[in-house]
Amino acid sequence: MDYPLYEISEDQFPGDLSEIPDKPAKLYVRGALPPPEHKLLTVVGSRKYSTYGKQAVEHLLGGLAGYPVTIVSGLAIGIDGLAHRAALDYSINTIAVPGSGLNESVLYPRQNRCLAHEILASGGGLVSEFEPDFHAVGYGFPQRNRIMAGMAHAVLIIEATLKSGTLITSRLATDYNRDVLAVPGSIFSRNSEGPH
Repeated sequence: MDYPLYEISEDQFPGDLSEIPDKPAKLYVRGALPPPEHKLLTVVGSRKYSTYGKQAVEHLLGGLAGYPVTIVSGLAIGIDGLAHRAALDYSINTIAVPGSGLNESVLYPRQNRCLAHEILASGGGLVSEFEPDFHAVGYGFPQRNRIMAGMAHAVLIIEATLKSGTLITSRLATDYNRDVLAVPGSIFSRNSEGPH
């Protein structure tokens, strides 16, 4: 990655991250942080999304094109990756918060490294509190989710099962007094249980 890695402290944190009680001591960044006038919308959801979930991401984010909004998500497979992709397609600023460090060799998930490069090339950024060489591990994802919930002005849930990282992000957003938005779905779909 040709984008230099740099460290920021609390007074430079994006969005409302500096307000949360368990804020990180510092963040590592590649690329650009969102403009200060932007509202930050964290979009999260299931790894195993449906056609409906994909359409919801594309439709809702398409409606934000041209507004001072930055889409925040976790670079994960599924709804997270679709949210970044839709932001790029609609020329909306986007920030990825992976569950790993930001060095190319550890950036997780490997399948979305090209997406990370596109985010950087579009003027967006990658943000992590983990050391640059930190490999993704299970306990790191809830820790990462608090960063996504903490920096956001609102969190949008698009498809999630009852046991998921998406609902951890939702709970944290509620704890941080953020708006939590949910896309309703079929009462017969497990992916609708989380939003409902």
